[in-house]
Amino acid sequence: MSMMIEVIPKSDYWLYVKTEDGRAGLFDVKPYLDSEAFAPLWETSEFEQVYNGRYFVEWACGADLSLDTIEARWRTGEDLEEVLVSLGDEVETAV
Repeated sequence: MSMMIEVIPKSDYWLYVKTEDGRAGLFDVKPYLDSEAFAPLWETSEFEQVYNGRYFVEWACGADLSLDTIEARWRTGEDLEEVLVSLGDEVETAV
C-alpha cells in the first residue's frame, strides 16, 4: 500500500490527498461530521489541523480516517478537477 505524502485541508470540508505513487484525489469529510467523533471538525480551525499519519489522517479530537477509507471514496481524474472548480480552487499537482 502506498503512503500519503501530502494532505491539504480544502474549503467545504474536503481533503486533498496525494500518495507516494503519484495518485491524487479529493475526499469529502462532510458525511462524517454528524457523528460524535467528527463533530468538533465543524469548527473550521479544528478541521484545518489535520495530521498526516501516512496511512491515516487524524485530528486532535481523535477522529481519524484510514487511507483505505479515503481511497475508496475519493474523487480523482475529471471528478477531481470538477470538485476543485466548484471549490474555486486549484492544486497544480492534482492533474
